[in-house]
Amino acid sequence: MTNETARRIVVLAGGVGGSKFAVGLRTLLARSEPMAAVTVIANTGDDLWLTGIRLQPDVDSLLYALAGVNDAERGWGRSGESERVSTELRAWNAGWPWFTLGDLDLGTHLARTGWLREGVGAVEIVRRLSARWPLGVEILPMTEAEVDTIVTVRDGDGKRTMHFQEWWTLHRARLEPIRFANPGIEMALPAPGVTEAIARADVVLVAPSNPVVSVGPILSVPGIRDALRDTGAPIVGISPIIGGAVVRGMADVCLAAVGAECSAAGVAAVYGARSAGGILDAWLVAEEDSATLPSIRALGIAARVAPLWMHDTDSSAQLAADALALATDVSGL
Repeated sequence: MTNETARRIVVLAGGVGGSKFAVGLRTLLARSEPMAAVTVIANTGDDLWLTGIRLQPDVDSLLYALAGVNDAERGWGRSGESERVSTELRAWNAGWPWFTLGDLDLGTHLARTGWLREGVGAVEIVRRLSARWPLGVEILPMTEAEVDTIVTVRDGDGKRTMHFQEWWTLHRARLEPIRFANPGIEMALPAPGVTEAIARADVVLVAPSNPVVSVGPILSVPGIRDALRDTGAPIVGISPIIGGAVVRGMADVCLAAVGAECSAAGVAAVYGARSAGGILDAWLVAEEDSATLPSIRALGIAARVAPLWMHDTDSSAQLAADALALATDVSGL
């Protein structure tokens, strides 16, 4: 395969599922298409300021996983962490005592914050962070604007709002959400390079990430949904639901808040068929969810069954292969 014919693949991703899938895709392409170029558009809706520093949890999850320095057991942060700084912050009653940051992770946040205060844009900051390791993948934040996710929850007979990280990490999504919002997102712009990557892509893949709070904010940035509808590339999504249940996290609670069913078909309906104003051309579902295929196809979305569990790098690579094969079939190539 030459540079002229090398495939350009774009992935929309957030969180642990997106990180595992990105690693699997890179592994697959290293074996079969070493000249292929991968751009991962990362969710920044769960970013936040905490004790004066800027955190980008999904960007960093992708960064650490692709670098091979992530804590695979916890599912977040760096491996081999210490937590002396977080312990000291708790002693000072600073920040959130329930939101622990490792010392190595704090190094990343401090570097990011310093560059932000110097006026460096988020895309360049991610490039600088990525340059430390041979990632083999380009990571682009969805936007350079700050569009943190705010959750409105029921509180007795009333309601209250909180940052997504408080709802997710402290309350573990036990408080019933009424609404998820990203204040200011309607004025945000796609980060430099995002819509261009989608426009020139040969394949677009929607990783098995939370459709409401991980992929949802990406699609809410003005211009990104239009770019997806206009691209000549096939768009294939991978279901984050297996056997009618979430794989990790609390996507079921998030789906209920937007009136969607927690099923492979329910998530497909959230994204919608590109032919009907949505974004999907095809949807990959778990073997356990084969009964949902007729419902998905009725939406105007091609659907296929494949093993979706990403137990290790090899199974993640096979999932990427199945998604790319479906993209090829949909495009008629």
